[in-house]
Amino acid sequence: MQRRNAIKSLSLAFGGLVALPSWASNWTPDSIGKVSNLSYNDDALLGEIVETIIPETSTPGAKSLKVHQFAQRMINDCYGEEPQKIFKEGLKKTEELAQQTYQKSFVACDATQRKALLNKMLDSSDNTTKQFANLIKRLTIQGYTNSEYYMVNVIKFNMAPGFYHGCVPVKA
Repeated sequence: MQRRNAIKSLSLAFGGLVALPSWASNWTPDSIGKVSNLSYNDDALLGEIVETIIPETSTPGAKSLKVHQFAQRMINDCYGEEPQKIFKEGLKKTEELAQQTYQKSFVACDATQRKALLNKMLDSSDNTTKQFANLIKRLTIQGYTNSEYYMVNVIKFNMAPGFYHGCVPVKA
């Protein structure tokens, strides 16, 4: 009886290995699903927030590396209800704070005004605002340092560490 179970398990594993490449090669951004359930304005707001944290200089900024989409995906897929609620309320409070301070939207503010608003949020006495600012800052840094650009061009990541140099003279 054990031989039958072994043959059945082996054939099941072999079938899975045959089907896996065809299943995985059909992934597209459309098949993976919608990244966020935010409105267009909130998506643009989040893009500008992450761009304020890591702006574009001689290197790409967080927005051009789509770190805001990474942050949305992480919050939607990996965090519980409480951080998701803090995230949505934090976006609203960011916009409210920009309206109160500069009488314009966060997106319409210049870089120094945005930076000042984010610093004000990090030092805020309101717990939700402070948690939101810390959450977005942490996810922006995580998303940027895990991006392909950063891994390849900044830290020179190699998939297989080290190289084999077979014909190298040995010094005695």
